[in-house]
Amino acid sequence: MSSEYHNVPGGALRLKGDNPNKIEKKKRKNKGKDKEKLIKYAKEIIEEESETQVIRVVTKTEAEKKFEEIQKKRLDEKVAKAARKSHKERVAELNRKLEEMTEHYDIPKVGPG
Repeated sequence: MSSEYHNVPGGALRLKGDNPNKIEKKKRKNKGKDKEKLIKYAKEIIEEESETQVIRVVTKTEAEKKFEEIQKKRLDEKVAKAARKSHKERVAELNRKLEEMTEHYDIPKVGPG
């Protein structure tokens, strides 16, 4: 062996706070007790909620009432505008728009000629 490896310590890697003499035991959980506690807790919550039910009354402000009124009015105008045109007129308008559009698959003319 060369002298470069002479000072290297051997053995297993130890982490900070790790005691090599300490033997850890696995903790077992009592599943039955946990389930019983959860069931008991859930029953208590259900009983509390049934005793203290609160009914909320939501009142709207003037601004909210006015906003909803304007929204309803705009919706009515939109529906009336859509009802003015027949299906045939809408199809004709769509076809006219499509004819005016440039076709994306056309080969662009580049350069002279």
